[in-house]
Amino acid sequence: MPDWTPWKTLPLKTPFTPDTLAETLDGGQAFRWNFQEEENCWQGIWGQNVARLRLSEDGELKYSLPKQSKGTKQELKTYLRTDFDWDAAIDQLPWRSDPHLATSLKAYPGLRILKQPFAEAVLCFLCSATKQIPQIKVMCERMAESLGNQIHPGIHALPTWEQLAAASEADLRALGLGFRAKNIKKTADLLANNPKLLNQIEAAPYQEAKERLVQLPGVGEKIADCALLFGAAKLEAFPVDTWIIKVLEKRYNLTGWNPPQLSQFGRVHYGDYAGFAQQFIFSYERSNP
Repeated sequence: MPDWTPWKTLPLKTPFTPDTLAETLDGGQAFRWNFQEEENCWQGIWGQNVARLRLSEDGELKYSLPKQSKGTKQELKTYLRTDFDWDAAIDQLPWRSDPHLATSLKAYPGLRILKQPFAEAVLCFLCSATKQIPQIKVMCERMAESLGNQIHPGIHALPTWEQLAAASEADLRALGLGFRAKNIKKTADLLANNPKLLNQIEAAPYQEAKERLVQLPGVGEKIADCALLFGAAKLEAFPVDTWIIKVLEKRYNLTGWNPPQLSQFGRVHYGDYAGFAQQFIFSYERSNP
């Protein structure tokens, strides 16, 4: 394991609580953060970066980086989107006329959307089909250890799409990816032959980006919306999974609506920051079923 720099403060306009820090890092946006009991901190990996985060007793966010790391404070700030005005985004959500949203917002003060590497977000959410968060984390870790570059002793990056293309479907199945291995292999082959495609998709407006993303093998509407929300910073994306279906049926009386209709409802009802609202109602429903 790496040697770590002394803990420093990362100023946040909108501070975390312990619950919202945990929910942001380990609530289904990203899958490479783990709580280190002995250090009382979160350790996470994204791209070629590694960091540790914890809250001080007075609520300040502290961070530590590996001493030999090429990663910087700025990369961490970008990942956490510290320059984005989350309070202003909340103010534009319809909480004044939506009591359930208002309740969800109050339950998770400081919750935010991470800006992950888009290529990684696509890969991780391709692993998410019919799986829960702990299982997705295991699949991501196995891919990193077997196929990804070592960043620090004992710490590996997720494989690039080129590295995945060099593996066989059997190799991927051996990592426990199951039926997802076929789609990941097909997508890897496609992206290895068109290395600019994901950059083009990320740069496109939301609707065009989604239309192009769902053309990749195994990428349905939910996976596309998750990748666009958490990896491409398209906050209007509104992923619909079983939790969101439950919320919209129980709290909004939208029984019988199919996922595309529910996704459209979310974008219309919550507006430009629909995906941000989605995180609050998703998090609240999981803790208050």
